[in-house]
Amino acid sequence: MVLHFRCSPLELDQEQLLDYLHYLKSQHKTPSQSFFKHTIYGLRYLYRIYDLPEHRVSLPTIAGSKKLPVILSKEEVKLLIKTPKLHKHRLMLALLYGCGLRCSELRHIQIKDLWMDRMQLHIRQGKGGKDRYVPLCPLLVRGIRKYLASERPVHWLFSGKNASGKAVGLSAMGVQWVVKQARQHSGIKKGVTTHILRHTYATHLLEMGLDIMTLKALLGHVDIQTTLIYLHVAQCSKTKGFSPLEKLYS
Repeated sequence: MVLHFRCSPLELDQEQLLDYLHYLKSQHKTPSQSFFKHTIYGLRYLYRIYDLPEHRVSLPTIAGSKKLPVILSKEEVKLLIKTPKLHKHRLMLALLYGCGLRCSELRHIQIKDLWMDRMQLHIRQGKGGKDRYVPLCPLLVRGIRKYLASERPVHWLFSGKNASGKAVGLSAMGVQWVVKQARQHSGIKKGVTTHILRHTYATHLLEMGLDIMTLKALLGHVDIQTTLIYLHVAQCSKTKGFSPLEKLYS
């Protein structure tokens, strides 16, 4: 931008700024091109440092990615969960899918968060600092009870050790390693991550008849638009359109 105008970006007015951005768009096929996007972000940062809010307002917004999430089939989920040899690893995969947990949420499950009698898991301070409850099924409760009896964890459900040997919550790398190993040994060709298991949880619930508002609450989403993306993936049976008058007298 300095080379283009031969002056500092701080000296440009809004018309010059937009003129330069239009020039960039003409050089690239779409506004989402990496160079254009990083120009916007760089300018936003520059104007924030120099407290020039009017310049930030004039900058265009960058549309987010429109990619649909990858999901696993029901058979692939069952294959993935049964693959690990250790019960602990099978339980981790079962909780990621069976409760739709984020990686950080799985890592920070405490023993006191398991409400076995009420068949619920208390998620504390999820994304956005919000608490929520997700249901546990009898299969998960049996698996958790078996794990508690054999491993006898004290504070964290799944724990690791820090440099001094003290027990701490399991690291993100540790969770990702379990998922990666399970995918490799299961022979599943799709890329599998903790978040893909969460996507799969959401899509399967919709296909099994759960309504979108309940799903929003279970996932801990703030904006319903985030949840609606799963409607594009789920293969829900659709009722043929009809007149309400038909039902009125039937």
